[in-house]
Amino acid sequence: MAKKTTSDNSNKDANLAWWQLSLIGVGCIIGTGFFLATSIAIKMTGPSVILAFIMAACATYIVFEALGKMSAKDPQKGSFRTYAKKAYGRWAGFSSGWVYWCSEILIIGSQLTAISLLTKLWFPDVRLWIFALIYAICGLLILFIGAKAFGKLESIFGVMKIAAIFMFIVIAILVLTGVIDGNPKGEVPQSINEFFPKGVFGFWSALLFAFYAHGGIEVMGVMAIHLRNKEDAPKSGKVMLGLLGLIYVIALSLALLLIPYTSFKADKSPFVTALSSFNLDFFPHVFTAAIIIAGFSTMSASLFSVTTILTTLSEEGDAPAIFSKQTKKKLKMPLPAIALTSIGLIISIVTSLLLPDKVYEYITTAAALMLLYNWFFILIMYQRLIEPTKADKVKRIIGMILVAAAVSGALFHATSRPGFYISLVFVSVIAIVVLLLRKRWKKEEAQNSV
Repeated sequence: MAKKTTSDNSNKDANLAWWQLSLIGVGCIIGTGFFLATSIAIKMTGPSVILAFIMAACATYIVFEALGKMSAKDPQKGSFRTYAKKAYGRWAGFSSGWVYWCSEILIIGSQLTAISLLTKLWFPDVRLWIFALIYAICGLLILFIGAKAFGKLESIFGVMKIAAIFMFIVIAILVLTGVIDGNPKGEVPQSINEFFPKGVFGFWSALLFAFYAHGGIEVMGVMAIHLRNKEDAPKSGKVMLGLLGLIYVIALSLALLLIPYTSFKADKSPFVTALSSFNLDFFPHVFTAAIIIAGFSTMSASLFSVTTILTTLSEEGDAPAIFSKQTKKKLKMPLPAIALTSIGLIISIVTSLLLPDKVYEYITTAAALMLLYNWFFILIMYQRLIEPTKADKVKRIIGMILVAAAVSGALFHATSRPGFYISLVFVSVIAIVVLLLRKRWKKEEAQNSV
């Protein structure tokens, strides 16, 4: 029998201030999507990548504001998947939860592989799987420290990542003003054609990667239940995304002023590439360390989030009951849920190491698209659970258009097109499972109504 959804208003761990959730958001969002994948967006669209990031930031804010308002009105441990269930029924909660779990497990594997490859900068003779295993174990250990300590750790990671971006901004300004010797070769676009050198379709394709750099607001939604004042959830998102959008745009603008967009390489950080010709030998090492911290931080946040979502799926009968079983000791942990997440993590790591680069790139692109499917669904369910104002309705439509644009843009580039089709396969499998379970759910509902 499915268990009823319960609110955690009385949660004893509700001790986060709004600014702490903002820092956690920074820690969860700034990762390899910004530090590495941004190069792909620059190659796709050139200087107009700035506009792509502005549009992605606006859409991200609209989605999180909707999620934050739902969290403020009705705090739930299951966050968006619980709201989906309340809005549209059990099929929606089941689908939302499992789409998110699958997508995050795949993205975690890609993050582990990325930071393991970067670590070989200092230890070239050590096998890749050893680094992946070490980072995976460290990430799983963070699950055992509890939400309070996890929040503090992510706040520290957030400060470190902002510091790394500010370091790049300061050095870039010193180069551009001539304080540091060099010859910046970037140019300010003088026409629409120079701003959109790859045309409309190049810009459209790059939107997905701009959105990917903002992924992680779902973790903020899960952590919002730990706020002292639940009404502060939208405010924490507004401050966090405002700060994030500003430093993203400034950093990317400076990078494009340092070197031409054609000089960026898809497999290297745009910020390391931008400063590679200015005789700053220390910078690649320092910034690589920052990227590793960023990747590990977002990976740890994702592990925390997917374990929480899996636990709530189990508590509400949408996953086997064993996954909500907790240890009886003082530190209560859902060990079976952690075990399944660990198995998924191992499979993702093995897949990333064995599959050809292109094939695994398609899978991770599919995972990023699946995150956006959940964002779109958050905006759809929002109007059913919150009485929207006229401004809310307008923002919701704008948000849906922007998210749909990012998803559909995947069809216009060879890098992301296969990922779009793979994402549909994942969603189709989950849809088939829903259809198979509907009869059982109806029987349970009939028994509950007697």
